[in-house]
Order: sequence, then C-alpha cells, then structure tokens
Amino acid sequence: MDQTEQYKSVMSEIIAKQSVILGPDMAVIRAKKVPNIRIGDSGVVIEIIGDPIEALNSLIDTYVELSGQIVKNSIGPIFIKYPEVKQTK
Repeated sequence: MDQTEQYKSVMSEIIAKQSVILGPDMAVIRAKKVPNIRIGDSGVVIEIIGDPIEALNSLIDTYVELSGQIVKNSIGPIFIKYPEVKQTK
C-alpha cells in the first residue's frame, strides 16, 4: 500500500470511529468540511488534495473542535496499525 493510500485508510478509519461516537451523519458532515480531502457519502476518503499530513491533521482538528480529548483517545489505536503514517511534519 503506498503512502497516500495509507493516509486515506487512516482517515477513513478515523471517520468510521467518529461515526460511532457522533453518529454517521455528523461524522461525515464534519469530514466533508475539511478542504483538502474528498469524502464519499459513506465516509470513505476518496482523494487527498495536497499534503496528506496536513489533511490528516485538519481532519483530526475538525473532530477535536467537537469532542476534545475524547477524539485523541479514540483514534490512538488506529495509528498503531499504520506505523508509517505521521501526524506532523
């Protein structure tokens, strides 16, 4: 799996996790507000526009605005599955 695909997978899993916490509609609506990613109606990341690290951070930030530390705690295990994916430059 190439790096972009890994970032898309991580972001899709984050959206899925937030769907459980916030409900699927709210999770997808919030994700679609992130300018540098395109999201399908089911919450799957279709495209990353620009830097994938920036896109990932923007997605996380949009959920942190709603739920704070709960988001960070809930997504931690996702990053264990993708050790190559970085959150910061």
